[in-house]
Amino acid sequence: PASRSQRMKRAAVTSRSLRSLGYDSEQQVLEVEFSSGALYRYEEVPPDAVQALLEADSLGRHFNQVFKPQHYRYRRVE
Repeated sequence: PASRSQRMKRAAVTSRSLRSLGYDSEQQVLEVEFSSGALYRYEEVPPDAVQALLEADSLGRHFNQVFKPQHYRYRRVE
């Protein structure tokens, strides 16, 4: 198995608040890089939640409305 600290492949997104997103569907881990450069890893995120985020009109707004209230376990990645 890959080490937990392995860099996830992220794709740039068009958003004022989010810079890039990466998702590991096997582990259901979403990696979010914010415009500030801060990088966070969210755990136990189902694929449909990621799909909805990618299809949202505003990624930043959707992220704030869905991910922050859902209380996914997350940690900052250094």
